[in-house]
Amino acid sequence: MSQQSQVLNRAPAPVRTKAFDYGAPAELFPSRSRRTRGPVAYKRFNSAAEALRYAIEVLPASGLLGATLEVNEVRYGHLEIRSLYDDGGYPLERVAAAN
Repeated sequence: MSQQSQVLNRAPAPVRTKAFDYGAPAELFPSRSRRTRGPVAYKRFNSAAEALRYAIEVLPASGLLGATLEVNEVRYGHLEIRSLYDDGGYPLERVAAAN
């Protein structure tokens, strides 16, 4: 995949949360770094909200760094994942996170 197509597939910053579909299926891809090996692995979720919850509340901070969330063929990096989780439109109850 060329760098240009990767840029076109990325969500713009800041994330436009009004159009974000928290109910859409999502995929969470771990960091490609070899230093963050461990329990972090590719996962599918029934909803983006569940994926965001997992990314923020379950993954260690090192696992989130470099991770990518894909929803409706748009990719979101770790800063965008945090922004979507913190947004007022996030539909799930938040738990105190270690991150």
